[in-house]
Amino acid sequence: MRRAIVAVTAALAVVLAGTPAQAAPAPGAPGIGDSYFPDYGNGGYDVSHYDIRVRYYPGSDVLTGTTTILARATEDLSSFNLDFVLNVTSIKVNGWTATYARQGDHEVVVTAPRPITRNQYLTIVVQYEGVPSEVVAAGYTAWTKTADGALAIGQPEIAWWWYPSNDHPRDKATFDISVLVPDGVEVLSNGVMPRAPRAEIPGWTRWSWRSARPMATYLAFMAIGQYEIVQDVAPNGQQVINAYSENLGEFAESARASVQRTSEVVDWEQGVFGPYPFEAQGGVVVAPQTIGFALENQTRSTYAAEFFRRGSDPYVVVHENAHQWFGDSVAVDTWQNIWLNEGFASYAEWLWSEETGEGTADELFEFYYNLYPATSSFWTVKPGDPGPPNIFHPAVYDRGAMAVHQIRLAIGDNAFFALLKAWTAARKDSVGNIAQFQALAEAISGRDLDAVFTTWLYTPSKPTLGLAGAASARSAAAGARAGVTAEPKSYQKINAVHQDLAAAKGR
Repeated sequence: MRRAIVAVTAALAVVLAGTPAQAAPAPGAPGIGDSYFPDYGNGGYDVSHYDIRVRYYPGSDVLTGTTTILARATEDLSSFNLDFVLNVTSIKVNGWTATYARQGDHEVVVTAPRPITRNQYLTIVVQYEGVPSEVVAAGYTAWTKTADGALAIGQPEIAWWWYPSNDHPRDKATFDISVLVPDGVEVLSNGVMPRAPRAEIPGWTRWSWRSARPMATYLAFMAIGQYEIVQDVAPNGQQVINAYSENLGEFAESARASVQRTSEVVDWEQGVFGPYPFEAQGGVVVAPQTIGFALENQTRSTYAAEFFRRGSDPYVVVHENAHQWFGDSVAVDTWQNIWLNEGFASYAEWLWSEETGEGTADELFEFYYNLYPATSSFWTVKPGDPGPPNIFHPAVYDRGAMAVHQIRLAIGDNAFFALLKAWTAARKDSVGNIAQFQALAEAISGRDLDAVFTTWLYTPSKPTLGLAGAASARSAAAGARAGVTAEPKSYQKINAVHQDLAAAKGR
């Protein structure tokens, strides 16, 4: 018996010696892996849902809140990071009190009271408070205090100032957003209102919004203040909510004449890009001299009043709603791929111009190509790799749209419009990059598109027009010789939209 026990023990020792030791839990990465913004997002977990409940005091700009994050660990964790800048008062993980510490200007390192194992479900509850407009991170303050409230709107950073998150488009989630404000103050956000605003405590009203489709963190927004809210039903049966600041003044009517066309624009864009990917539609026009730009917040794009200073402007409505497909439903895998957002939203304006008889895409291409001389620094920015300081450079918009047109010319209209719908269908609710888009374009068209993509997206100089481009140039020149203007009627407004967007987003 003693010999048998010794033999078994020896055999077990041999087996155990060949078994690798289990790795100890380790801290999650402080970034998700974006080469442009290495510390944006976080590693080690994947979020499925945010439940954001905040109370806002318009007079003092004080925000208090509790955000519940539902997530799943993707590795064994001893700690993990959240992107957030306000003052944290407590954090619980699965009901246990966690410790936390600041790291850098927007990271909160959370040390779990118990080790977290891979695939474990996490309920992370963060309580916090602060004055968002007084907090600077990444060199500026994204939160905007207004005369009658506030705006939580920005790109690529805004979440940090009002809710803790895994702040990168790679980690999409669904959202419930609940905001308590003084009576008489309106709150606009994403998705649908699951219930009407209701009194909750004396003098205060709670507004609730729900987004049932996955959303990138920067696309979640709040507009708090005095707004006229107009509700309607779209041709596809969806709820349409448009809202207009009561302080629009001279911009009021031209803003309404533009944004009230949202459901018409979305209906047309469905024919180009495929079925609308979300559960609601609409737009918000904010007061003059607040944000100064437009942004494609999911289901409810937001516009600065100044976009309507020249009169009605359907092109900015077309641009921002095109982002519902290119940028929102299909988000960027990394911020280097911003052309997949801005190039296609800009080209949607060209297609709208064709649709409404205000100028063909050929004419618009020719005008933009000739607008910038070869010596212009415009051509040195590569839309496919613009660099972090230039993700909103005019070249990403204008040369980006020219690149889309060259792809269209290279593969023909049938393949091109099939490509747009195939891309938005294949990557709905997800992310994508330029290499994947090129691969799909080549699969659909049966053509090698390396030369087109390299020339128009990655070459830091003015491209020489190929045969298709030369044919377009000859057509425009022939029109000019015949006494027809080479400048499409839509150019001035389209160019104004691009310049305003790029200037504002470039800060």
